[in-house]
Amino acid sequence: MKRLLCIAFLAILASGLGTSIQADDEIAKATLDKAIKALGGEEKLAKAEAFTWKSKGKFIINGSDNNFKSHVTVQGFDQYRSEFEGEFNGSTVKGVTVLKGGKGWRKFGELMEMNEDQVANEKRSIYLMIIPTTLVALKDKKFEIGTASEEKVGDKQAAGIKGKGPDGKDFTIYFDKESGVPVKVVAKMTFPMGGEFTVETSFANYKDFDGIQKATKIESKRDGEKFLDAELTEFKIVDKVDASTFDEPK
Repeated sequence: MKRLLCIAFLAILASGLGTSIQADDEIAKATLDKAIKALGGEEKLAKAEAFTWKSKGKFIINGSDNNFKSHVTVQGFDQYRSEFEGEFNGSTVKGVTVLKGGKGWRKFGELMEMNEDQVANEKRSIYLMIIPTTLVALKDKKFEIGTASEEKVGDKQAAGIKGKGPDGKDFTIYFDKESGVPVKVVAKMTFPMGGEFTVETSFANYKDFDGIQKATKIESKRDGEKFLDAELTEFKIVDKVDASTFDEPK
């Protein structure tokens, strides 16, 4: 049960291709600039360093639908809190995941402090969540980008950018060629209870939240199998988050 909950709880974005990256790829830069403009413009997105969102939906585990709702707060790439409540096998389960700099905790009944590798994996999941939201991080020297092959996402053609994060790991993000908005991220991810999987997350139904376009429909596949179907119900940019938000869960 604990393994299934951890897998369900980390409905993560992103993608890894393991190909060489050219940081000065002008096509990738043009694709990125178009996407940033589509989401609200660089000036506005660059100011969005902290935000919260709420979502609801279902995890599909062993062919069974399990309803959930979550509340996430993020500040930067290393401060994160996710509160989760779901129904699994007829039982209500609550969980909290917190990251604060170099420390992290998970609480599903019992509190567990993350080790160094787990903290690193959590940081990767966070930057892969933030990137499709604001995109401006991809202009930082900590990231490298290059052009990926186009592909169809749904019934539309999508331009691709392959990236390498500050942890040296790869991902790929695809953008609707017409509108410019992100439509899919693919990445290899290591899950809390072990095992590396390719996670594909697609985005649709963009809506305006105080001048920023944000996808409100999210679907994820793990090694080709659908395991998440979620709806964003609330999204807010905040000036500053109370520091206690990222304290060790009680």
